[in-house]
Amino acid sequence: MALPRGHEIVAAPAPSTPLGPFQDTAMAWTTWVTLMGLVGLTAFALLVAAPVARRFGGDATATARLARVAAPLGVLAVPAVLSDVAHQASATGGFDYSAAWNALYDGSNAGRLLGLQVTLSLVGALLVAPLALRRVAAGRARGPLLGAGLLSGAVALGTTKFPVAVPDDGGRTIVETVMWMLHLFGGSIWIGGLAGLVLLALPGGVVTGGPSVGGAAAGGEALERPRHRAGNGAGDQAAFWSATIRRFSAVAMSCVAAIALSGLFLYWEHVDGPSQLLSTMYGRVLGVKILLFGALLLLGMVNQFWLHPRIDALRAAGDSRPLRTIIAREFPAVVAVELLLGLTVLFVAPFLHGSARNQAFAADAAQHATSTVAAQSAFLGPKTASTSTWIWGTTETIVIIGAMAGGYRVSGRLAQSRARALARRARDGGDGPPPWPEATTAPRRHPGRARGSDRTGRPTAR
Repeated sequence: MALPRGHEIVAAPAPSTPLGPFQDTAMAWTTWVTLMGLVGLTAFALLVAAPVARRFGGDATATARLARVAAPLGVLAVPAVLSDVAHQASATGGFDYSAAWNALYDGSNAGRLLGLQVTLSLVGALLVAPLALRRVAAGRARGPLLGAGLLSGAVALGTTKFPVAVPDDGGRTIVETVMWMLHLFGGSIWIGGLAGLVLLALPGGVVTGGPSVGGAAAGGEALERPRHRAGNGAGDQAAFWSATIRRFSAVAMSCVAAIALSGLFLYWEHVDGPSQLLSTMYGRVLGVKILLFGALLLLGMVNQFWLHPRIDALRAAGDSRPLRTIIAREFPAVVAVELLLGLTVLFVAPFLHGSARNQAFAADAAQHATSTVAAQSAFLGPKTASTSTWIWGTTETIVIIGAMAGGYRVSGRLAQSRARALARRARDGGDGPPPWPEATTAPRRHPGRARGSDRTGRPTAR
């Protein structure tokens, strides 16, 4: 790697690139979880849970449960942010809360952004808090309160990556900021939606026209008694969960596309090639984050192409016993693992310091040094996008969006084909292998066929 002109480096060991104190990472993780949790849970309630519950005649139990978690997260974001700032302001490694408080709206751009972050997270929590009451969540104020709370939380989250100073290159800064917004909002809505699904899968989380499947989560036997008794029980629950999962799948795939596209841009900006994923500390941490994201994506595919088609097919066939097991046990377990992986990604992210490009450059400079330092430090300048960069970026965008849209359509067709297979099997009297092992609980007999007889009714040899 060639050094920039004017930089003469003295021979020295490669610079240390530590991960940083664990305490700093834990506080940063707490800040991200609270801010992103407020945004994600509120978005899930507004875009998925509330519309589906209204469609299937449910009450406001789902919205109220989500609000009871989202609002406290917004409140907890205030001490989390102030603690993080107080720790950074302390010269002794402790917490200088006086300095953190004085930094709010101190006249600088950084102070204004910090003040907005604290203020709007609290405003978002206050807007969502009334929805914790079911009578408020069932009223006309539900939509406006969720929308206003989501907007406040989103701006509070966005201030963490808004530029502090007026940039020299306005166009590049706008692109970087947009990419960070895609990354943050995509991750917030995806992980918050997973948390929302786990919350609704707990006992009593969903009340529709019939019994709650959540009540069977422990033993799979009797279902919880509903508040409204109209409807066909488990069928209402299956319809609710089928529509919820399908609607969230569309939202989650949009989030995955946003995360993937912004992640590719940030990779291009900070990493010069795959070799730096192993040769630099930044690259190794990023590699761990990519592996966790891949595992999270793989479990999402299990939900999208396996569990959801099974739920749809069993609901269409009216086969309630395996359906109850899937909704009460298998689906929450998979989603809970996804949520843990998502929270782990948020824990790993604060370990990313600097960039792989500069770490590799510093190590190479130290290795090839021959004389004294002519400048205090040597850093690589930002990358310049070439024509090939724009071509690759456009191609990646088209491929990712096409893959997400195609996957959504394929999973829907897969559910329809399995539903038809179950319907044919039920119509034919149970002949033929089931679409999956748990699809039925007992063999079906042809109507009117006596035990020990074939399909024509003639006795069979024993």
